[in-house]
Order: sequence, then structure tokens, then C-alpha cells
Amino acid sequence: MGLGGCIILIAVGAILTFATDWHMNGVNLDLVGIILMIVGLIGVSTFSGIARRRRVVVPPTTPIIDEESRHHRRDGYGDGYGI
Repeated sequence: MGLGGCIILIAVGAILTFATDWHMNGVNLDLVGIILMIVGLIGVSTFSGIARRRRVVVPPTTPIIDEESRHHRRDGYGDGYGI
């Protein structure tokens, strides 16, 4: 269930709780609506926690090239030509 499903659960629960006057024998629609809203809120919180953990961006590490140490050799040869 994604974020959209959680928002739909919250909306349906709110409609059942606040916008209906239906009376069914054996079913309390206000309680069903509250339960749906709670389940939707739990789903939104877990989804946002997973999405936040998934969005962590680690910058790529690039090797540092020291240009001076690459061109100056200590064995007497510069670039392999004996200069």
C-alpha cells in the first residue's frame, strides 16, 4: 500500500465518521471510520520513514590525484627520458 492508498483510507474514514448519518445494526460506522483513519495515519508515517531512508544520497568518492608528485620522480629520470 503506497502513500495514495493511505490517503484514501484517511479520506474514507473521515467520510464515514463525519459525513454520514447511516445506522446499521451491529456496525458502528463512526468507529469503523476512526479505525480507517488511524490505519491510514500509521501507513503514512511508515511510508514516509521508508521513503526518507531510501532518499539518502551518498556523494561518490573521487580519487585525489596529486599532479606534482606524479611529474617529479626522485630516481633522476623525468618522464622516462633521462632529463
